[in-house]
Amino acid sequence: MQSQSTVVTNVSEGAWALAWRRFKSDRVGVWSGITVILSLALVLSTLLGSLASDWEKEVAISHAPPSWAMGGIQGEDASASTPEVVFYEPTPTDVVDPIAAQWELAQKAVKPAGEKVNALATNLPMGSDKWGRDVLAKTIKGAETSILVGLAAALMATLLGSVLGAVSGWYGGIVDDLSNWLYNVFHSIPGILLILAIAAVLNTKGTMAVVLILGTTGWTGTYRLMRGEYLKHRNRDYVRAADAIGASNNRRMFVHILPNVSHVILVQFSLLTVACIKAEVILSFLGFGVPVDGVSWGTMLTEAQNDLLVGKWWQLLSATVAMSIFVTGLSLLTDSLRDALDPKVIH
Repeated sequence: MQSQSTVVTNVSEGAWALAWRRFKSDRVGVWSGITVILSLALVLSTLLGSLASDWEKEVAISHAPPSWAMGGIQGEDASASTPEVVFYEPTPTDVVDPIAAQWELAQKAVKPAGEKVNALATNLPMGSDKWGRDVLAKTIKGAETSILVGLAAALMATLLGSVLGAVSGWYGGIVDDLSNWLYNVFHSIPGILLILAIAAVLNTKGTMAVVLILGTTGWTGTYRLMRGEYLKHRNRDYVRAADAIGASNNRRMFVHILPNVSHVILVQFSLLTVACIKAEVILSFLGFGVPVDGVSWGTMLTEAQNDLLVGKWWQLLSATVAMSIFVTGLSLLTDSLRDALDPKVIH
């Protein structure tokens, strides 16, 4: 009988497979990824109408505090399954402050003889706004607008900056000169003025307008970094070897060099997402962002300024905590992906 020999071929891991193995070993990165995925699932649910579809509905009295902040539902019948809101109806002999909040007036309600009523009834975890709308539902619905604006605008700006930077750094010459001229034009104008100028030219409102405004103004930083990376990598040995075996320009740019500079793109994407969410707040405050019939974390923070003047802090808390969770999760995720993709990082 002839013995059969087994041939073992050692195949090295590709750049993406190695990066995935590194990322899975990072617990912080994995949990951050789960946080971002859950946030995106929340956005998808609001888009499909499964969550917060009735966020505009008045479900409580004006500026009702969070139930946990009030120590639960107040009143004689706190165990009632369906609490009842009782509005105060002053008598001719009563002295009533005309600017007092409705929930404060409700606390003065007098119980009719033989009936059990609640002076203040609310089971809203984050209370209500001045129109009696559920703040938690507004926060969930606002996540749809803010996250979509932040991600879409950051993706657009990152793609523009990466492609322009790659082409400029790879080809050089007149292509580099034209790209640098365009970069200098955009970079020489203060960011907020450029955003407002484009917003005034477009003269439109809505989510898509905000994405276009932020996407076309936020690519300069990514362009500068990517141009430098391609200038540095285009003459390295592995790129020359790819040229020697007949690899095209596009293959060398986007198959060989891109995986080695992808960590720069991820960091820029993370920073731009945070910046775009903040910029949406400014645009909404100035009237160029989300329309009045919409809601976002930016519009909630704008409303919270007036709420704080009368001591109503729960809308600010809700929007800030939601924004912090998403931004922190995204930042930690991109840091982990950067370390996994960076070939110079020792694991």
